Amino acid sequence: MERLSVETGRPVSFALLQSDFDPTQWRRLLDATDAAAARGARLVPQVAGRPTGLLLGLESSFHPFAFHPTYRELAALPLAERVRKLRDPAIRAKVLGEKPEGVLPIVAFIAGSFHKLFPLGDPPDYEPAPERSVKAMAERAGLRPEEVAYDLLLERDGRELLYFPLLNYANFDFEPIREMLLHPRTVLGLSDGGAHCGIICDASLPTFMLTHWTRDRKRGEKLPLEAVVAGQTRKTAELYGLDDRGVLAPGMLADVNVIDYDALRLSPPRMVFDLPASGRRLVQHAEGYVATLKCGEPIFENGEPTGALPGKLVRGRV
Repeated sequence: MERLSVETGRPVSFALLQSDFDPTQWRRLLDATDAAAARGARLVPQVAGRPTGLLLGLESSFHPFAFHPTYRELAALPLAERVRKLRDPAIRAKVLGEKPEGVLPIVAFIAGSFHKLFPLGDPPDYEPAPERSVKAMAERAGLRPEEVAYDLLLERDGRELLYFPLLNYANFDFEPIREMLLHPRTVLGLSDGGAHCGIICDASLPTFMLTHWTRDRKRGEKLPLEAVVAGQTRKTAELYGLDDRGVLAPGMLADVNVIDYDALRLSPPRMVFDLPASGRRLVQHAEGYVATLKCGEPIFENGEPTGALPGKLVRGRV
């Protein structure tokens, strides 16, 4: 990456993440980024403002019992019928007595890591304390973690979601993320809005940055509102060479979000089946956006599209 940046004269961006298997690698990568800058390269780490979180549920692409033989026999049933059968004590005992079959090692790791599995809740809690984990809940109740996870999945008529922070949560808090975000060479990124849409719903990251990091965080220091806004506007625009936007100033495009900051909140994600062939995808709605303007023209008002489409193909700096 360093050689590519030096030879092209362009920034090279990469995803900066914390892994459970090497929890301090991100520090070494930041040090390498600084060293590369001293040699004339511009490497730009992209940082997600919360963990890469898998949302496990009976409607999701995966959950801890998805590969248990008895569950697989029921998986094609409509949700209501499936939930009715899963509540049968005999079927519950059968599923809980089985082991998953034919799974990849990473899937087995996720399915068995109840210390990192949490009820998502309403409002969603993306920085849960370790004592909120399924494992901790089971220990307090004198149950197996599998029993607690099974019963949680049946809540809300089988629509409950369990949160598994796969990356950026090795320490069970956001302090490593906070350090990454504050590094002068990083930019905000990774708000996944399409890939893995049956198990990941990270398109809400821009709203989460405003609500959690500047207003609602309880388990550590917050971030300045001005820094978060700049990180999601001017700093990102500059990286991609979009020099005509990102600030409110004469001569710039009037691309503006009008936000009721006090009313801003995220709803829990939910599954919809509106893709071709009734394919699934997770969606998550936000409240508090009064209006969104593109080139000064309202394209959303109170969360609803106006029908105006003033945008056009965007090209970065040549």
